[in-house]
Amino acid sequence: MAPLQLETYIKYSKFVALLAILISIVAWTVELTGIVYVCPYCRAQRTAIGLLGLLLILPSASHWLSKYAALVIGFFGAVVAANQHFMGWKKISAGTFKFHEHIAMDPFILSGLAMTGIIGLVFLHLKQVKPNKTNG
Repeated sequence: MAPLQLETYIKYSKFVALLAILISIVAWTVELTGIVYVCPYCRAQRTAIGLLGLLLILPSASHWLSKYAALVIGFFGAVVAANQHFMGWKKISAGTFKFHEHIAMDPFILSGLAMTGIIGLVFLHLKQVKPNKTNG
């Protein structure tokens, strides 16, 4: 397995999809149990990640409608993540930026990871092709 090769992620896209769904479920769980604060940006991002994982794991992932839905959901999620991430850059420019006391809960880092993950899931979804039927 070559972790830096796109073909690896295409081959194991169902595992990537399961990971995205798991990330979404865990993120929703920590909010609903009160471990983290309520954040509308985070809610939109974690929902987009979960929905993209769900679309990617379905057998219809190679259909154009599924790819279109992934583009719409992914664009929305990426725009929300980019807006939240840009607010961190504004604070950096203003000289008022501070990381969250619990670095794992820092919105600047999490929104950057969410933006990267959402765009990656959409890209992976667009690379899905119909499995070849055997001629036998």
